[in-house]
Amino acid sequence: MKVNLCLKCQEKAVYHRKYSGENLCPNCFNNSLIEKTRKTISKYKMINYGDKVAIGVSGGKDSLALLDILIKIKEYKDFELIAITIDEGIANYREEAIEIALNAASKAGVKQVVLSFKELFNFGLDEALMNRKEKKITSCAICGPLRRRAIEIGAKKVGANIIATGHNLDDILQSFMINLFSGDVYRIKAGDPRKEAKKEFMIRRIKPFMEIYETEIAFYSFLNELRFQTLECPHMNEGIRTEIRNSLDNFENKHAGIKLSLIKSMFEICENIKLNPKQLQSCNICGYNSSSNPCSTCKTVEYISELTRSSSLENR
Repeated sequence: MKVNLCLKCQEKAVYHRKYSGENLCPNCFNNSLIEKTRKTISKYKMINYGDKVAIGVSGGKDSLALLDILIKIKEYKDFELIAITIDEGIANYREEAIEIALNAASKAGVKQVVLSFKELFNFGLDEALMNRKEKKITSCAICGPLRRRAIEIGAKKVGANIIATGHNLDDILQSFMINLFSGDVYRIKAGDPRKEAKKEFMIRRIKPFMEIYETEIAFYSFLNELRFQTLECPHMNEGIRTEIRNSLDNFENKHAGIKLSLIKSMFEICENIKLNPKQLQSCNICGYNSSSNPCSTCKTVEYISELTRSSSLENR
């Protein structure tokens, strides 16, 4: 039986990178992901010396792999790292992830802040979804803006000037396709992971895994024995994202490297989209800067509050 050897060191290979034809041993595979992340950070000037980086650690494979890799990169680039974990309030799902996130941060010696939807917005996601009569708004559409705001609140609490998330190549492409199908070209531009933060936003958001396949991050987590939550969110299939994920995976299986070509196309499209004419303004309710007034977070909170009020009146 033929044994594949690592392209770089001739040791026994454990991973075949289909889009490049490389066979890699565990050590060379690990180094390739660390180096690719480091180059992305350097290329787009994501982190500078002395920065305070708040990393969203959910307990999933992507965020835990990012925590692990940023700690290794931190040895050569002086910046501070703080973990932010958000409890959205999803019963029989979030508890395990939070426990995993707490253990990972503690093991890494990284300071951690845990915040919940309940303490920030007076309701958890389960409570918010319980009062929906129809799925006119998906759980992700509710959770997304609240989670982003919660991480921002956590980052401000610790004085961070950068928020790092574990969004990978697949995540970015899925969002791109969702916005493309909905005809929201300005959101495509806003979702460009390379962009600099606007001056009105003091905290910059970065995605160091933006050019790395989800499957490679999963394999990195496996090789390095990173404990992560394997349960999928019970609400993940409400929207179109899962269908797009499956379609892109199917294309990639048949045409290796198509995802890398697609993100290049996305970048080209972003370069040719004019800036959104909407100017940032201060939300009348929360005071955060946004392109709308009220901001999406306050609109979401008001929507849930109205559902709760209506449900309460009906139950009297």
